[in-house]
Amino acid sequence: MPTYEYKCEACGHTFEKFQTMTAPHLRKCPECGRSKVKRLIGTGAGLIFKGSGFYITDYRGDSYQKDAKADQPAAADTAKAKEAKTAENHKPAETPKASDPKPVAPVEKKPAKSKDKS
Repeated sequence: MPTYEYKCEACGHTFEKFQTMTAPHLRKCPECGRSKVKRLIGTGAGLIFKGSGFYITDYRGDSYQKDAKADQPAAADTAKAKEAKTAENHKPAETPKASDPKPVAPVEKKPAKSKDKS
């Protein structure tokens, strides 16, 4: 339910009223009692997003966004980290030592052929 702003044209009193959208406009001033009240066009309330698709960080202020960018590593540091990961992933395979046991390949069993002749 929205909050509406009203102003009495007779005495100048301004006030707010919490009403449903379908409620009739107020006509009588609570201060002077005259029927000279007009509803004002207000700025409205802030927009509120509800649900799983919106995050509080989506609409943060400029200072927050600047601080977040400052916290991120510099582009040069990021490039060095990527190079290190790439080099680490492309290391040559180590040769097995003589004392290491060699892996045994699994032996596949084949079904025996039947000698039935029909």
